[in-house]
Order: sequence, then C-alpha cells, then structure tokens
Amino acid sequence: MKNLTWSVGLIVAGLILLFGGCNTYNSLVNLDEDVENEWGKVQSAYQRRADLIPNLVNTVKGVANFEQTTLTQVVEARAKATSTTIDPSNITPESLKEFQQAQQGLSSSIGRLLMVSENYPELKASNNFLELQAQLEGTENRIKVARDNFNDVVTTYNKKVRRFPASLFAGIMGFSKRAQFEAADNAQDAPTVTF
Repeated sequence: MKNLTWSVGLIVAGLILLFGGCNTYNSLVNLDEDVENEWGKVQSAYQRRADLIPNLVNTVKGVANFEQTTLTQVVEARAKATSTTIDPSNITPESLKEFQQAQQGLSSSIGRLLMVSENYPELKASNNFLELQAQLEGTENRIKVARDNFNDVVTTYNKKVRRFPASLFAGIMGFSKRAQFEAADNAQDAPTVTF
C-alpha cells in the first residue's frame, strides 16, 4: 500500500512538473516571438531611413558645386549600415553594438550633409529637399519608438528567463538573456554649439 501511495505521489508530482514545464516553455516561446517581431520593426524603421537616402543624395546632387566628399560619406555609411545585419534569434551585446555603430555612422553622415546644405540657399528652398528632410526627421522618431518598444519586449523576456522557476527550464530549453539597445558611448556628453 505504501508503494502505491509513493507511485501515485510521484505520478502527480511528475504531471505537475510536466504541465509547469509546458506552460513555462509556451510562455517563453511567446515572448521570444515578441522579441523577434519587435526586432523586425526596428529593422523596418532603419530600412525606411536607408531607402530615403538615395532620394536625398540625388536631390542634393542637383545643386551645382555641392561637396562631393559629403555625398560620398553618406553613400558609404548607408552601404555599411545596410550590410550590418543581426540574426534576431541570436542578438548578442557585441552584434547589437556593431549594428548600432553602423547606424550611428549613417546618422552622423546624414547630419553632416544637412549641416553643409545650410550653405546652399537654392537647396534649402527646394520642396523636394524640405520634404525629404521632414521624412528623415519622422523616420528618426519611428526608429526611436521601435528601439524603445524592442527594449520593452526584451526586458519582459529577460525577466521571464531569469525569474524562478522559469530560469530552471529556460537554460534547458535553450532560452537565454537577450541584448538591448543602449545609449551611444558619448550620449551623456552635451553637444557643443558655437556661433
């Protein structure tokens, strides 16, 4: 009789463990898919910016004597930014940092292009240029929102992976902590404005 009680107890404990493991696994899969979905939105926002750049460059090229080195830097930075990709199922801090650096290089070159354009009144008066400038500004806002949403979803996922008892199952089932977007190394420095 004692063996039967032990057997029933072990079966019940096994079933509880099995159902708990299944529930944990399913919730981790859902969160993992949410992370990948949000990463897709981040990539989409960056791609929108990359798609606007050829139009911006062509509009600026139409202005006689525009600095060719500035345009070349923008085109090269765009090529680097679009060639730096990340597998969303394996986002590491290192790969995310490399991705961010490529995107920051593109942002810097676009910023230089827009600053230099101030020296060309005919360009500043161009409706195409003004429209592209507004679209780039809106796209930068979309990128920020997409990055924030990605970080929110990754935070939820990372909490689940690290909290007990899910942490017991997460490692066994192949789920590990994901990297988040972080501020650029010099983000805390205020920009220098000179007149």
